[in-house]
Parts: sequence; C-alpha cells; structure tokens
Amino acid sequence: MGAIKLNAVEKWYGKAQVIKGVDLEIADGEFIVFVGPSGCGKSTLLRMIGGLEDISRGTLDIDGKDVTAEPPSKRGLSMVFQSYALYPHMSVRDNMGFGLKTAGAPKAEIEQKVAAAAEVLKLDSYLDRRPKDLSGGQRQRVAIGRSIVRDPTAFLFDEPLSNLDAALRVEMRYEIAKLHEKLSTTMIYVTHDQVEAMTLADRIVVLEFGRIAQVGTPRDLYERPANRFVAQFIGSPKMNILPCTVKDGGYALEGARGGSYDGSGNPVEVGIRPEHVTLGSAGDGQCDGVVDFIEYLGADSFLIVDCGPLGKVNTRYVGDAPFQQGDKVGLVFDPQRTHFFDAEGERV
Repeated sequence: MGAIKLNAVEKWYGKAQVIKGVDLEIADGEFIVFVGPSGCGKSTLLRMIGGLEDISRGTLDIDGKDVTAEPPSKRGLSMVFQSYALYPHMSVRDNMGFGLKTAGAPKAEIEQKVAAAAEVLKLDSYLDRRPKDLSGGQRQRVAIGRSIVRDPTAFLFDEPLSNLDAALRVEMRYEIAKLHEKLSTTMIYVTHDQVEAMTLADRIVVLEFGRIAQVGTPRDLYERPANRFVAQFIGSPKMNILPCTVKDGGYALEGARGGSYDGSGNPVEVGIRPEHVTLGSAGDGQCDGVVDFIEYLGADSFLIVDCGPLGKVNTRYVGDAPFQQGDKVGLVFDPQRTHFFDAEGERV
C-alpha cells in the first residue's frame, strides 16, 4: 500500500512561509510529479513527505496513519537524490545491499533482493564493479536499486536526472517509466523539467510560490490550464498570451483583427500555443506580422513573428518552413484551441 494524503500542510522558516496550505491525495500506485520553477517549494514539499523537513502545520497520512511526527525510518519511504551518493570503495552489489545490511537483514535475503533489483534495472553484469567504472546513468540505476531492495511503500525522487546529459535523460525517463510499470509502487517525482513531467506522470502537481496552481493529468494541464501561469509553464515553447477585448460575440486584438468567442466572463487576454497558429498570407487570420527569427530544428521549425503592438508571437511549423526572415505573414489562430484569461490570470 502507498496512499499518501497531505492535509493543509505548511512550512515556515521563521516568519517566511514557503509551503502555503497544501492539500493533496495520492492514490496507491500512482506516479505523481511535482513541477514548477526554482523556488516554488517542490523539493521542500517532497522532503516534508520523506521526513527530512518538519511539517510546521497540517498533517501527513500514509495508508490512513498519521505519520506527521514520525522519523523518516518509520515512514516506509525510500528517497533517490540528485546526487547518487554511492560509496566509492564498495561494489555495486554492496552499495545496493548496504541499507539492508545495516538493518540486520540475513545475508541470503540481501543477496536475493539485490539480485532481483539488479535484474529489473539491467545491472546483473555490473554487480562486481565500483561506481568509478560506471556511467552516470548506471550510477543512477544503482541508486534506484538501493531503494528498490528496501521494498518501500513509496519512492521519492528529487530531480534524479538533472546531472545527466540530454541523451541519458531520455533513456532514464524511459527506464523509470518502465520501472513504475513493473513495480506498481507509488512514486513522487520532483523536476523543473516540464517534458519529464509530461512524459512520466499519471498526474502533475504544478506549484507556484508554495501553493498548488493545478493538479491534473498531463492532457488536462495542456488542454485546459486553470490559469495563465500553468498555461505558460506547461508546453514548450510556452503559450503566447496576447491582450484582447470581447464584444458582440467575438474578441479583438490590439491593433489587429480578432475571432469568435463563445464563453462568458470578462477576459482581457487570449492564449494560443505555437502549434495552434497557422502561417498564411498577409491579411489572413487574426493578425499580420513580419518573420523576425527562424529556429530550424529538423522535424520542426519555430518562427518568431513580430506583430507590432501585439508583440512577438511564437509559431510552430512542421518541417522546413517556406518563409524567410523579413517575410510578411498572416497568423490564423485555431478557434478550438484558444484560451481566455481574466485580469487575475484565471481561466475564463
């Protein structure tokens, strides 16, 4: 079992409040990702769950038991850090089994659990090597294996891939996803990388200044962001936000044309993702602009279009875009993919 519940959890350092009344329920076996910019409180919240930081106010339940005052060793959780923290003089086998050895587990049990974890993580042929003889990805797998052998209630990952290069990050994302599939154990994962969040999570918790901005599946957050912050944090490149006014069943952009609006409320901004903007001839769509910069990435091209008083709009074109810097173009917004926000930045 690995159900975790946070009830109005707060964290104070003197007079500074860094976690501001977080309520969250995590189901047994769920893969939850905490994501947000630096300083939003995601690692602090993870450490509070793990018992490495005290909870100033509120309570933490694991499988229905209040563990707020329990030390880390009594919570049944296992943490994987950004730093591998392996013992350099020990073999992979000894590193993975060290926690069980210090807990007094029988030698036969340690060998059986280490062998099983090594098989899951594809470390069978590396058990007699030392950390210095391993790649960064292999060292991170050893650190994960050290957690697996303890058979924890839940795994806590604190930015475990940030020390790896881009290719290894992609590989390790896949391996962590397959590990969760095999073990079906609750996993809570902290990252500032929204690509990791989108590809790994059952649900994402977006944090902003110590509060939860939105909780939902990756698709929920991408297609129906609750506010401007989530809209621009989830998705790469970020969503374009443009000032607008609404009148007579439509919206108008400053100094440009508008489109239809079927909602209610009083939006002052319209949001549109780069991939939902089509480039055409000047005079088409919602506004005109001049191609200011082109980023060619092979499968995609990103074109930054200067739309005068509206500012610069980022657009995505599949493949090599048939435009040159300085070309005048029209921007057509997909009417089914536009988002509207009020003066407080909340979704309308």
